[in-house]
Amino acid sequence: MVNATLNEGVLLRLEVEDFLYYEADLLDDHRYEEWLDLFTDDTRYWMPMRRNIPTKGEEPELTAERGEISWFNDDKATLEKRVKMIRTGAHWADEPLSRVSHVVGNVRLLDTPAPGEVRVKCRFVFYRNRHMDEESLFIGKRIDTLRRVDGRWKIARREIYLDQSVLLHKNLTSFF
Repeated sequence: MVNATLNEGVLLRLEVEDFLYYEADLLDDHRYEEWLDLFTDDTRYWMPMRRNIPTKGEEPELTAERGEISWFNDDKATLEKRVKMIRTGAHWADEPLSRVSHVVGNVRLLDTPAPGEVRVKCRFVFYRNRHMDEESLFIGKRIDTLRRVDGRWKIARREIYLDQSVLLHKNLTSFF
């Protein structure tokens, strides 16, 4: 029985890793409409801002999801609008489209908050080259809640935690 449970856990992790790698490929290939299909209709795509606080500070390091500013706090409709804006060809912040690479690693299954759901933590490196000489490097962690919908994994929630507190980039038009 222990081996069966262990095998199921290993197979689930491999399935989740494959899903995350597939998602990275869609983003790298600018296949945003297919990428959007990986999200549930009730999704939340959230990236708080990070503060520099003293070690024993009372203030939390990350901004709150509600009531404070975040880099992203999007639902699916907002993600769809962002993709449509990029697709106009008039989106100055990413025209022509940047060359990008998403690298995902350190994938760990955290828990199963509900039947058919799994929470996953991973690390990412995101490289972007824009025009001839602009480069951006983003490094961080993600916690995703994946949900099975019609036999397929979909992202019900994405929390993105950049390891930077100050972004030294001209824009933040990319997806993580």
